Amino acid sequence: MLKGKTRGFSLIELLIVIAVMLIASAITLMSIQPALKNARINNAYNTTLMALRQARDSAASSQQTYTVSFGTEVVGLNTLSAIQVTQNLTGTVILNLTLPTDMAFAIQANTPNSPTATPDGFGVAGYPVDLAVNVPPGGTTTVTFYPDGTARNASGIVSNGIVYISRASDLLSSRAITVWGATGRMRGWRLYPNGPTNYYWRQQ
Repeated sequence: MLKGKTRGFSLIELLIVIAVMLIASAITLMSIQPALKNARINNAYNTTLMALRQARDSAASSQQTYTVSFGTEVVGLNTLSAIQVTQNLTGTVILNLTLPTDMAFAIQANTPNSPTATPDGFGVAGYPVDLAVNVPPGGTTTVTFYPDGTARNASGIVSNGIVYISRASDLLSSRAITVWGATGRMRGWRLYPNGPTNYYWRQQ
């Protein structure tokens, strides 16, 4: 009886296949990195906007005041930018949120800072969170929404506010949210390039 030939892949063929798979994986990873970064930027922006809107809507529907506080929270080995929404009558915390690990309430170098260039003309980009730009000294990190729709500081003064969000050393990741004190209306903003060294905010 004739013995059949044993068939299979040679070592060289296996190495070629592995090399092709590694190259394909590297190309795929490089192509999805920008999409993943943009997703985290949008996540941070949407999380912040949602917290502010929920506080305003809850104040109007329940006829109670709700306060939104911005700060940091330690999660494992990471210190994350955090948002807390509190119902003031009972002191109940209704939302505790954190931004993605690479995103923060921050202002990057070269962010427009003249009074005519900041979103809605609020402040001079001096604080990442300033929820009372019209009430000195600045840097207020809490805002309270009232049933009449107004946004006020801790002293009950109607105050405009702004929150900046960005990734470290990534200027074009910058987003901003403005809060109008008299109405509680919010606007979202994104930073765009206007030439090699100039940038401007456009409403989203």
